[in-house]
Amino acid sequence: MILDSYKKRSLHESMHPLFKRAFDYLKSRDLDLLEPGKIVLDGDKLYVSISEYEGKSPEAARLETHEKYIDIQVIISGTETMGWRAANDCKHALAPYDTVKDICFYKDNPVSFVEVHPGEFTVFFPGDGHAPCIGKGPIKKAVVKVLL
Repeated sequence: MILDSYKKRSLHESMHPLFKRAFDYLKSRDLDLLEPGKIVLDGDKLYVSISEYEGKSPEAARLETHEKYIDIQVIISGTETMGWRAANDCKHALAPYDTVKDICFYKDNPVSFVEVHPGEFTVFFPGDGHAPCIGKGPIKKAVVKVLL
């Protein structure tokens, strides 16, 4: 997992061949004006999902893992707390891994939390179990899905 300031995104662009393209797209847009929905940048290899929702309690948030995609999560407005636990330590799946949606949810609890503010982003790799959407009030974020 990575947590950093959006201003320092260029430090992470070389970690994956599609990261630079993802960050270039985001920096070329006024994120506040993007409407909720999916924006396809390169088929199933690279796309952005814009979401607006009410934050939920830590108890209501579920740990999730992905096997095929990396998540770059950029907070646009509001403050979101995200839980983390190593994917290898997520033992109690709520259902089998969904190969179509590339997701598995767990009833395990996060072992640590980070608070993410506008102007910051996280990167969750397949080895990172994460519990997003924790917060109070409205939250808007962009989640870039990057195929491994």
